[in-house]
Amino acid sequence: MPKHPKETVAITTPHVTGDEDIGEIRNIVGFHIRLAHGAVYRHFTETFADLDLTQKQVSALWLIDDHPDIAQTGVAQRMRMDRATTMAIVNRLESKGYLLRKPSRSDGRKQALNLTDRGRKALAAAKRAIQQHEHKSRFSEKEVAKLIELLTRIHE
Repeated sequence: MPKHPKETVAITTPHVTGDEDIGEIRNIVGFHIRLAHGAVYRHFTETFADLDLTQKQVSALWLIDDHPDIAQTGVAQRMRMDRATTMAIVNRLESKGYLLRKPSRSDGRKQALNLTDRGRKALAAAKRAIQQHEHKSRFSEKEVAKLIELLTRIHE
């Protein structure tokens, strides 16, 4: 038996009245990013429950649609994920009938990924759900653009 039980990871729990007093941590950007991520993740999960898709799966579908014949390694690089995680996502999407793999025309060692008609329909439904999800944002279009700019400075 291990000395330390495995930690259960939960993104965050919803805000409740009375939890505002967080002390000096309120000045830590990373703390607020974690809370914001948790709130967005919770809402995304609720929005996408009927579609049976994760955030990463939707992102992969969208990326593959934007870049026909993209290699799995290209998906991994653009989404900044490791190869094993990317492979699991691609396998899952393929098993749902959302994408096809075929030998790459430019590099026979790679597989080109493309959406099926079913995958395009799933992506269209996901995009509609994302629009609803984004519409519930508390920001104006200008604020959203600025927020994306600021967050991009953190991760690039």
